[in-house]
Amino acid sequence: MSESKISANFSKWTWGISTLALAVVFFLIFVFRTWHNFVEAPIAQGEEPKVVVIQKGDNASKVAQRLEQAGVLDKPDYFVWYLRYVEKHHLLKAGEFSISPTWKPARLVDELLTGKTVQYPVTLIAGQTFKQTLSTLEALPKIQRELDFSDVEALQALFGVDKPISKKYPYANLEGLLLPETYHYQQGDSDKQILLRAYRAMQSELDAAWKQRSKDLPLSTPYEVLILASIVEKETGHAPERAKIAGVFENRLKKKMRLQTDPTIIYGMEARYKGNIRKKDIREKTDYNTYQIDGLPPTPIALPSKAAIWAVAQPEKTDALFFVAKGGGQHYFSKTLEEHNRAVRKYLLTK
Repeated sequence: MSESKISANFSKWTWGISTLALAVVFFLIFVFRTWHNFVEAPIAQGEEPKVVVIQKGDNASKVAQRLEQAGVLDKPDYFVWYLRYVEKHHLLKAGEFSISPTWKPARLVDELLTGKTVQYPVTLIAGQTFKQTLSTLEALPKIQRELDFSDVEALQALFGVDKPISKKYPYANLEGLLLPETYHYQQGDSDKQILLRAYRAMQSELDAAWKQRSKDLPLSTPYEVLILASIVEKETGHAPERAKIAGVFENRLKKKMRLQTDPTIIYGMEARYKGNIRKKDIREKTDYNTYQIDGLPPTPIALPSKAAIWAVAQPEKTDALFFVAKGGGQHYFSKTLEEHNRAVRKYLLTK
């Protein structure tokens, strides 16, 4: 082959290599820019967060598909590549997530890995009965129904309590066992989980209050604190008075006086209570009517708040033995029966 042909072929080969190299360079620049734009840009158009449910067992492609369908991810294939690049494709969590299209891919991955799922609140209300609390749980959205709330024996077994004191009060031994607070749950959590969380929270609070109780309490067990706290809870909604009302009740217990508190009459009447207490209701001897029974009723009558529990464990020192409602949620306290009767005439009988 002549030198001229060799030179020409070499030139063609060199030109071809140069062209290929240039194409590779442009391709790499294109890939880098595309990748850089994806990594640094929002994952989708818009600003409104959307709720996306990631199922257990979803792989990276399925997760990307769900995000795209929800309108919070414009480039699902890129996102899958990104997950594999950062080696997080196998670590995604299941759950219900609130995803913002304004996030960058790194933020989206962080949210999906940490499992910060959508949280729903449920508030157990102080002063409500156990049955009323069950109604609250029954109305919750996106919660797994694991318990049959009509199966009282199963509920008793859940909390390890004895059978009810009588068939008349089937839920009585379950009263007061839950701490009234706002709890949060996520989709897929069960009613059982919420009940057990509230139960453990109450046990912890009651244990702490019992350990720090006043030395001269006329109460022999934490459960008796719970019973009296439920009565204090029902007697007043005026927080500053709780400790004083607890002090009055404990003074009466020390003197072997009956508690004579209306909320216990109402609890004993159950559905028969129509908004007012009559003389015959006061005279009726039920398991709970503290006008007719000595000492504490056999169980709590409602959910007591933390404040009520601590008021009973650390009551205000007072000489008062009586109190009567004077309006606005507040009470007038008396040391003697004569003074109390005058207060009753002033605040109740003259209205």
